[in-house]
Amino acid sequence: MKYAKLANGISWALHPFVLPLYLLCVLLFFTPFAYYPTDVKCYVAWVVILYAMIIPVLALGVLRSLGRISSYRIDDRRERLLPLAIGTVCFLLCAVTLAKLPSAVFLRKFMVAAGCCEAMCLAVSYYWKISLHLTAMGAAVALLTVMNFIGVGHMIVPLAVAVLCTGALASARLYLGCHDGVQILAGFAGGFVVATLAVLFL
Repeated sequence: MKYAKLANGISWALHPFVLPLYLLCVLLFFTPFAYYPTDVKCYVAWVVILYAMIIPVLALGVLRSLGRISSYRIDDRRERLLPLAIGTVCFLLCAVTLAKLPSAVFLRKFMVAAGCCEAMCLAVSYYWKISLHLTAMGAAVALLTVMNFIGVGHMIVPLAVAVLCTGALASARLYLGCHDGVQILAGFAGGFVVATLAVLFL
C-alpha cells in the first residue's frame, strides 16, 4: 500500500483523542477566552486534557491488559462498547467540572456535545460499525460552524482547515480499508447533527 504510512499518519494526527486539544487551542487563542488570565487558561487546559485524553488513554491501556480489547485501534465493533461508555462519562464529568467557571459556558457545551457524540456512537455500535474518527470531525466542524454563526470569534480560517482535514481523514480511512463510504458519511453526519443540537439546546 503505497500511501499507507501517510494515511496512518493522518489517522493518528486527527485521532478523536487529540481533536479536543486542537479545538481547545482554537478557543483559547481565537475567541474571547484569549483574554482570560493565564492561570484560568492553564486550569481549563488541564481539565480538558485530563478528561478527554489522559483518562481515556489510560482506560484503553487497562482494558488492553485485561484482554477486553484486542487492539488499541478497537476496530472490532463489539469491543468499542466499553471504551465508548468510558469516553461518554469522561466528557460529561469534564462538563460538570468546567461548570465551576460561569464564563466558560460554551466550553462546557462543547464537552456535553462530545459526550453526546460518544453516546450516539455507543448506541450505534450495538448494531453497526460507524466511523469514530469522522464522528469526531463532524462534531468539530459543527462546533466551529456554530461558533462562527453566533459570533464566538472569527472561525472562518479554523473552519476551512477543519473541512480540509475532514476530506483528508475520510480519504485516509477509506484507503486503509477501515470503513466504507456509508460508515464514514454516517459518522460525519451523525457527529455534525448531534453536536449542533447539543450546543444549541443543552
